[in-house]
Amino acid sequence: MFKNIKIASLTALLCLLTTAGCSEGKNKRPPFVVPEPPEEELGNDGFRLVWSDEFDREGQPDSAVWSYENGFVRNEEHQWYQSDNARCGNGILTIEARREQVVNPNFDGASSDWKKNRQYAGYTSACIKTIGKKEFLYGRFEVRAKIPTASGSWPAIWTLGNSMTWPSCGEIDIMEYYRIGNVPHILANTAWGTDSPGNARWDSATIPFSHFTDRDPDWADKFHVWRMDWDEDAIRLYLDDELLNETLLEETSNGAHGNYANPFRQPHYLLLNLAIGGHHGGTPNEVAFPLKYEIDYVRVYQK
Repeated sequence: MFKNIKIASLTALLCLLTTAGCSEGKNKRPPFVVPEPPEEELGNDGFRLVWSDEFDREGQPDSAVWSYENGFVRNEEHQWYQSDNARCGNGILTIEARREQVVNPNFDGASSDWKKNRQYAGYTSACIKTIGKKEFLYGRFEVRAKIPTASGSWPAIWTLGNSMTWPSCGEIDIMEYYRIGNVPHILANTAWGTDSPGNARWDSATIPFSHFTDRDPDWADKFHVWRMDWDEDAIRLYLDDELLNETLLEETSNGAHGNYANPFRQPHYLLLNLAIGGHHGGTPNEVAFPLKYEIDYVRVYQK
């Protein structure tokens, strides 16, 4: 999610969670229960669920898990991040981007800093993250979501390492969507540090959106499952069980600026956000607002 300006041990398994399903049209997701099978019956390729958020609440996301970014944050994006734009209801977390004006309290017309020299933001949205609350080292991460695809929309599911500055902390983009040369793409990326501060080495997969819509013209109207399988050897990123990208950890040591540490051998935290415009979001389609990024669940499994 960061561009070129641009979860460590776990606590004991959480208590059983039972959640009401969410609706997608007439197809209702059945209630989800955290299983506790015997070791020999773990299933799911030997993974055990260690944490999930099913967003089975009304109002804002659970503050024991999620915190918010605020204001202008990165990539010269157009939106002002605020907590009001992230709400749970009917088993779904909705991050909504709105076309509305917000006064920038940090405005300084003489500043060269883009975060200060804009008097207003023309859009609002939300970015929520689990930093300091839920951080994970290795595992299977699954997020079921429906993304907005209008021009200007930049939804993402990503992680950052809990130490060092970017990019030496390491970044994993389980999902990004934006336009490249005005052509919509789905992206699956990893990034880590080099010898130069602030400059990342990227392993990126950029898949034209038509790869998915040619097979299903209604793809954008449906929920899909993004998955990361991350272990000591590799990071593998999937969409609906299709492998999009694989990064081998033997190749991901930082450069000198990151003390040659491997950022993918430390805990990472999760971020969910909907950006508008900026370096990669493109020109917003004004008539498409409000844009809704809907997340059904986030689940983390470990062996």
